[in-house]
Amino acid sequence: MKDYFVGVDLGGTNVEVCLLSDSGEVVGRGAAPTEVALGPVSLVDRVAAICQEMLASSSIGVSEVRAFCIGSPGPISVSEGKIIKAGNLPGFDNFRLRGELSARLGVPGLLENDANVACWGEFWRGAGRGTTDMVMFTLGTGIGGGMVVAGELVHGSEDNGAELGHMIIVPKGRKCSCGQCGCLEAYASASHTAKRAMEALQAGRSSVLEGVLQRSGTITSKDVFECAVAGDELANEVVDGTAAALAQACVSMRHITEPQTVVLAGGMINAGDMLTSRVKKFYNEMMWNLKSETMEICLAQLGADAGVIGAAGLALHHYQNDRLGAVGE
Repeated sequence: MKDYFVGVDLGGTNVEVCLLSDSGEVVGRGAAPTEVALGPVSLVDRVAAICQEMLASSSIGVSEVRAFCIGSPGPISVSEGKIIKAGNLPGFDNFRLRGELSARLGVPGLLENDANVACWGEFWRGAGRGTTDMVMFTLGTGIGGGMVVAGELVHGSEDNGAELGHMIIVPKGRKCSCGQCGCLEAYASASHTAKRAMEALQAGRSSVLEGVLQRSGTITSKDVFECAVAGDELANEVVDGTAAALAQACVSMRHITEPQTVVLAGGMINAGDMLTSRVKKFYNEMMWNLKSETMEICLAQLGADAGVIGAAGLALHHYQNDRLGAVGE
């Protein structure tokens, strides 16, 4: 008899749910709008309904479901199972999401940071499969992060560790939306890659990006990478700046936790080799020469499924290690 696990990936727009067997097979999927305006209790109702529909369509009884895990924006409290505050989930402050869903389903569960569950997904079934130590940078509007050390996620003393996008790489550098100056996110996120290109144009630099700006009224990181591929000098300088910042972060992480693999995820990895080849180049230039290093820098493999699969996989991991609380906690 198989055991089954539910993964929930909670976003500001949609909530994705999947049902996995203990062998990692996806046996059910569901989704619904988050509809944050309706409040957290309504969300719990919708997630519970999705779970019930998945189980019914898969002919699986709730007694066969051992655990669930929700990946949520944060900050959160893993130990208390509550969202402390999430910018894209207004009205969810200090809501004990884990306990509410657990009571509704009659199944024990856990609440985890959304970047962490995506990291676990890549570690368990994606680019980090077969490793014991992995770091992931998620490159989007901001930079999310996750760290696995000796086969376990790193949380820190208050459950909100591994905010890798907010490591300071340039003292008194560019202002970040978090309030700090010089964060990795302010140099290597998709939004700041585009912003640095825009600033260069405003300073009078010549580039084919001027035409992009005139046609669309804005510049995206995708535009920057495409113009770099076409040979534009400014675009290549901006891409190099992004890659060098990421390489600096990779060097730091290699020295701090010595991961076997650094995985790059998020929308910006659509740039493919244009991004990874340059990150590796700068990494090799920056890295010490006291000993040879074997760390791999690669692209994520699971795409948008990393969060929901990682959540279910983390539920399985906690079940196997007897770390789940009681139903309703």
